[in-house]
Order: sequence, then C-alpha cells, then structure tokens
Amino acid sequence: MELLTVHCPGIENGKFLLDHTGRGQDVSPELILEGLSPEAKTLAVTLEDMSHPIKGFTHWVIWNLPVSDRIPEAIPAGKCVLNGAVQGAAYGLHRYAGPKPPKGRTHTYRFTVYALDCALDLGSGARKKAFLRAAEGHVLQQSSVSGAFE
Repeated sequence: MELLTVHCPGIENGKFLLDHTGRGQDVSPELILEGLSPEAKTLAVTLEDMSHPIKGFTHWVIWNLPVSDRIPEAIPAGKCVLNGAVQGAAYGLHRYAGPKPPKGRTHTYRFTVYALDCALDLGSGARKKAFLRAAEGHVLQQSSVSGAFE
C-alpha cells in the first residue's frame, strides 16, 4: 500500500497563514493528498492543538468527506456539508476553528487526514473520541501535517 502524504498550502515554513487562524478569516485551509488508496471510500480530518494543556485539544473534526486528492479550502460551518460530510462537535462548534493560542504563546497544531473504507454512521453530535472509535478498523491510511501559530 502506498504511503499517504498530506500537504497544506495554508501552512508555510511551518507556520499557519493568518487567513486560516482565529485571528484572521478562520477558514479551513486546502489539504492536498498524495498516494491516496484507490480503496478509500471517504475521508476524515481532525485538527488538534498539540500544545494545549488538554492533550490533543480538538479544533475540528469532519468525516464522510468525498474521496479526492484535495480537501477544499473554506469548508462552510454546519453539521452536514459537501454532499454528506459531517462536522462533529469541536470547540463547541460544528465548523473549523482555526489556531488562536493565548497572546504571546506559540502553539503547534496538527491536521490528521484519514482515508476510510466506508462512510461512518455517526451523528454530528459526536466528538473526536467517538469518531476515532467509529473509525477503528476502517482506517486504510492516515497522515498528518503540523504548523505553529502565535
């Protein structure tokens, strides 16, 4: 099986571009995938703050994305978007919530993209932990990309 790699044009030189943060436009960046398995039926993404006191604090969780070599920029807020993709509850919201650490602090954030062999029957009230439980045994590939923001 080929290795999945993910590239994020919204992260340059290891840092998030302002548009994709809570201090900018707060729009989700495009994610470009290489080596995606032809067996993949859906994609999922998590965004976690790796520097937060709550380990892996979730900023975004979305699943049942259509399979493509690109996850589009600026996915709108809402529980159900993009032909059936479901945004779970993260940061108390059903949308992308970009990096916004306390002033003067630099945090590292990690996107993880999952290629799954099925669509998940999981309601939008689910959080990252429930998503990961539902995805268990269905993850064909996963890859991460990280960036920092102050």
